[in-house]
Amino acid sequence: MPAVEQYAERISFSQGATPSPEPAYRAAPHNVEAEQALLGAILVNNDAFDRVSDFLRAEHFSEELHRRIFEIASQLIRAGKLATPITLKTFLGEHDLGGLTVPQYLARLAAEATTVINAEDYGRTIHDLAVRRDLILIGEDIVNAAYDAPVDSSPRMQVEEAERKLYAIAETGRYDGGFQRFSDALTIAVDMAAKAWERDGRLSGISTGLTDLDRYMGGLQASDLVIIAGRPGMGKTALATNIAFNIAKAYEFRLKPDGAPETVNGGIVGFFSLEMSAEQLATRIISEQTEIASYRIRRGDITEPEFHRIAEAARDMQSIPFYIDQTGGLSIAQLTARARRLKRQRGLDVLVVDYLQLLSGSKARSDSRVQELTEITTGLKALAKELNVPVVALSQLSRQVESRDDKRPQLSDLRESGSIEQDADVVMFVFREEYYLKNKQPREGSEEFITWQTDMERVHGRAEVIIGKQRHGPTGTVELAFEDEMTRFSNLAREDNLPERL
Repeated sequence: MPAVEQYAERISFSQGATPSPEPAYRAAPHNVEAEQALLGAILVNNDAFDRVSDFLRAEHFSEELHRRIFEIASQLIRAGKLATPITLKTFLGEHDLGGLTVPQYLARLAAEATTVINAEDYGRTIHDLAVRRDLILIGEDIVNAAYDAPVDSSPRMQVEEAERKLYAIAETGRYDGGFQRFSDALTIAVDMAAKAWERDGRLSGISTGLTDLDRYMGGLQASDLVIIAGRPGMGKTALATNIAFNIAKAYEFRLKPDGAPETVNGGIVGFFSLEMSAEQLATRIISEQTEIASYRIRRGDITEPEFHRIAEAARDMQSIPFYIDQTGGLSIAQLTARARRLKRQRGLDVLVVDYLQLLSGSKARSDSRVQELTEITTGLKALAKELNVPVVALSQLSRQVESRDDKRPQLSDLRESGSIEQDADVVMFVFREEYYLKNKQPREGSEEFITWQTDMERVHGRAEVIIGKQRHGPTGTVELAFEDEMTRFSNLAREDNLPERL
């Protein structure tokens, strides 16, 4: 069989090809024979295309001619037409293939075709080699950028850009999707129900430690993006901190047969505190656990017994799996990389981000803040699915809430709301009527003051968590107790939960 002269080393068929001498440089990884075999299979039987079409693209082929053949074949097949050497030759034009015409080359591809059964394996080989070539290009870019970096390009910016490119490859370089059997989905659903039966509180998700909230949501569900939104002063950070600490405190595990730990109750928590420092966060948690006002702890305005309570609480919390990252100005690519690292090194069951608007997107695509936030929320939802953990992200609300008489927030109040509302599985709003009433105190002794006092007594120490969206459950309002000095949310005492009166 004569070899193709122009493609002597690269596009010669394995049968009858003369081995080429070793080049003086390292060639990028490629497999021309696999490309030829797959293209031949598609031209012989178009069903082979269906086995690779969900993950393979024309740019994954190493040879320009092969890219064009695959692209044209895919266009014909998707249009419901037949892709064969005869139908393709009119779209490829004339090429000098070392003595072979285009029709002859297509006929040779069909003659050397692999079977449809092997098409997916060949496609994955081509795809994986393309990813490796992309990694080589990124590596070269990193080296060149480090050597020739301009004055205004800091190493941190170069690291962020490299992470963004690697993250893009990780997202596009996956072919583990597609349909699965319904019986497999049923098995997963039954396993989830069995775990819920074993878990405290009979929840399918991870308990927040707040009974009424769990009753609405069934706990925090794996792979969900949960948004906690509110105006400043409403206590959204306090609620997220309370939930995160409750989960970490309840952590229990057992060892699987392979020796790896498996979470039974609670969970390992990762907390990205983009606004507050780790020390401020720790002070809040100590205040909540010891019932000593946080402002008193910060000022040192405590008694000796209170100090001992603080020290004892700190000792008890030493072993809790609660990890804080206080780095400010993180990009979504950096956050994703750090979350993956935590999952790999320590384990991860819940991720908290405080808060959404302090994250940044990639520099290359931030044409507007709305587009940047779309990239961020899409990235957080993708991260929740990839790590199979709930991601709880806090969000600010727009000022239009303040202009209404009823200041209870709604979905349209979310700042740059389109992407947040769309990507989130659950959206919760924190609302405290007491906060607004406190600022409207009328003159003491007036009739309005008596009405105001009555209203204050009604709402004092109460907070509402308004579930504005939930993909797998009802929407509605959950009432919680809130202690302002300790920034603590807790279950509200109800008549039906109280012991019987004698």
